[in-house]
Amino acid sequence: MARILIIDDDDTLRGIIVKSLTHAGHQVTQTNNGRKGVEAYRADPVDLVITDMVMPEQEGMETIKILHREFPTLRIIAMSGGLEGSDLYLDLTRRLGASCTLAKPFTLQQLREAIERVLAAEAPPADGPATAG
Repeated sequence: MARILIIDDDDTLRGIIVKSLTHAGHQVTQTNNGRKGVEAYRADPVDLVITDMVMPEQEGMETIKILHREFPTLRIIAMSGGLEGSDLYLDLTRRLGASCTLAKPFTLQQLREAIERVLAAEAPPADGPATAG
């Protein structure tokens, strides 16, 4: 199974995702903002990062830009919802390096399917953006 880093400031949602993915056999770590998430990835790289977009200290867009710039083949799932223009925001994250996007609310089954698709996709070349999902 995969090593996954969850970055989300919503403790309840993050806890549900961590519990579900751990139960599915993944090794999961977590942080509550993008700055900590980037630090966690640099210290202990994982197979996949799942990040929220709206967070304190460092939001998801900046987090994705930093991670994609430093680790171009890293697979990232961006999730967001409840904001006006969320769909446009999520589309922009793909251009910045997200492999896949999920609009909240989503089901745990939808999340698991997105993870499977992203992990099954061939890693993009180091100089190109990810395009899965």
